Amino acid sequence: MENKVGIIDIGSNTMRLVIYVQPQKGLPFKEVENIKMGARLRTYLNAEKIVSNEGISILIDTLHSFQLLLHHYDVTNVTCVATATIRQAKNREDILHIVQEKTGFTLTLLDEYEEAFYGYAAVIHSTDIKEGITVDMGGGSTEITYFRNRKLVEHCSLPFGSLSLRLDFVKGSIPTEEEYEQIRQYVHAQLKDIPWIFNKKVPLIGIGGSARNFGQLHQHLIDYPLAGIHQYEMNVSTVQEVQEKLKTLTFSSLQKLEGLSKERADTILPSLEVFGLLLASSKSNKFVISKKGLREGILYNKIEEENSPSPSLVDMSMQEIMYDFHINSDNSRQMTKIARLILEQMNKMKEIEGIITDKDVKLLEHAACIFHLGKYLNEESSSHHTFYLLSNRSILGLSHQERVKLSLVASYKGKRTFRQYIEPFKDWYTQEEQKKMCLLGSILKVAQSLNITKRNVVNDIKFSFKNGDWIMDIQCHDDYKPEEYRMEKQKKHLEKSLKVSLIPNFYC
Repeated sequence: MENKVGIIDIGSNTMRLVIYVQPQKGLPFKEVENIKMGARLRTYLNAEKIVSNEGISILIDTLHSFQLLLHHYDVTNVTCVATATIRQAKNREDILHIVQEKTGFTLTLLDEYEEAFYGYAAVIHSTDIKEGITVDMGGGSTEITYFRNRKLVEHCSLPFGSLSLRLDFVKGSIPTEEEYEQIRQYVHAQLKDIPWIFNKKVPLIGIGGSARNFGQLHQHLIDYPLAGIHQYEMNVSTVQEVQEKLKTLTFSSLQKLEGLSKERADTILPSLEVFGLLLASSKSNKFVISKKGLREGILYNKIEEENSPSPSLVDMSMQEIMYDFHINSDNSRQMTKIARLILEQMNKMKEIEGIITDKDVKLLEHAACIFHLGKYLNEESSSHHTFYLLSNRSILGLSHQERVKLSLVASYKGKRTFRQYIEPFKDWYTQEEQKKMCLLGSILKVAQSLNITKRNVVNDIKFSFKNGDWIMDIQCHDDYKPEEYRMEKQKKHLEKSLKVSLIPNFYC
């Protein structure tokens, strides 16, 4: 039975409802609906820190719209949270009461630590980054954490966000040079009180709409060949170049930029000033975008079972992919078993000793589980579908470079198609890395041929030398004629990679 969870996030700039569904126990939750409303509640918080009646009315109307969607999806497990604007409002207790009375929602005000913690939790549960600084820039506050060995070490909440900076410092649609300087001085003054941020030399991980929009904008500017923003990386010089480019544009031009949400056209420039100052202060080596943020952090915290060991992020993603494409787990296990046997025997022959690393072995195992999954759509073009689906799918725990690597190995058909697929990404990998990917793909082509009937007939494989050839003794427990025939057709891929002649010897 499906497990459904709804999370409502009432921010200073936007309000959002996200509905997650867990198709079956043990699998990750999937986002099935994501509705955003640009309420900009911050603009209804006056100088006396009171949210106006108009602002409260917009809040209630939006929550009523969300209720209709929750009812449509039959979601009863709902968490409703609010952040900086309502947290800072003097009439917050009145707002909580009105929300309860008018909508039935129990509105939880997140304190500064909770808001920072959930952002950190989202990063830890969706990336494999061991040490970093997270920056979650909302409309009215900015939460920053520092984690080491994936444990939260420091946290803080700064009293500004993308929208509040815009409202407090920018009179027109975009900042003047004088206003830029005022923003920089103000942010510098805030950062001075947080010594643990400085000189960390670790990735700066951007969370929230401003960071996501920045990443999407850069992808459009460079015509990035992959879909997906999660774990997208930019070096410091790239961030500076984009920032300078945007400063030359008019507000009208900003509104028309591909990748930039029109409603963020007036807040993106102040946001980039903050990101730039944090990169400089922390001496971060790169800016990484996390698509997962506060809402996912709440979800992870909500469903996490105490003392329950969970698989690695990538292993969990493999389980999800296998479920989505109806991949038989017995066949995947046999593919993995055969691939391991071949690799072990190749190592025994000392042809690749020291070349294949533990990371390569893990890559082989993951690719074996989902090899040519594209046949779910079309058998004839399974390789092409496999590469496209995997390379454009967010896979938790894998960088974009690692994701393409997995896609190339799991879709391997031969060197010609490999060269076609890798063309847009060839500068990402050395020639040696490309050869290694072809070798791993060749192993999987052979492994697939040795279980072509899906009966798991192969028990063991042993390699030996004979007259300069490699003899493959393949022990089976049942009729192996289809596997033998297929092996003769597919062994050429491995022979080309190893530059040897393979002689299969099947027996029961």
